[in-house]
Amino acid sequence: MSTDLNRAIVERFDELLGASNLDALDDLCTPDMVNHSLAPDRPPGLAGTREFLAQSAPRFGDTGWTTLQVIAEGDFVVQHGYRGGNWRGGPLFGFDLQPGEYNREVAFLYRLHNGRITDRWAVRDDLTMLRQLRGIRAAIA
Repeated sequence: MSTDLNRAIVERFDELLGASNLDALDDLCTPDMVNHSLAPDRPPGLAGTREFLAQSAPRFGDTGWTTLQVIAEGDFVVQHGYRGGNWRGGPLFGFDLQPGEYNREVAFLYRLHNGRITDRWAVRDDLTMLRQLRGIRAAIA
């Protein structure tokens, strides 16, 4: 598949965050997709990603990218930038967080095969998010 097509597939996948209709996942991803960034108690394959997007993602109140750079070569696409939202409140990473705005640096990495996502990784600055939502305080040096 072409690099431009792979970029477009990842862009369509990205638009599903916060969407109520997740039917497009079946076209965008392989059934045995490995989402390396999901919690270990999520179901394997595409089912785990679908469950996360339906149940957990809405809590992040995603407002999208404030900056974004997309790098694509062959079967790999990387998104890097800052993404924010309006956290709805509640537990996250063992902290009970109050509602609030956040904006954190993230990188999402995708591997595609024949025009479908087979793997996804996420590198997120969760520490910054926890600080912004007053779950933890920054230590003063």
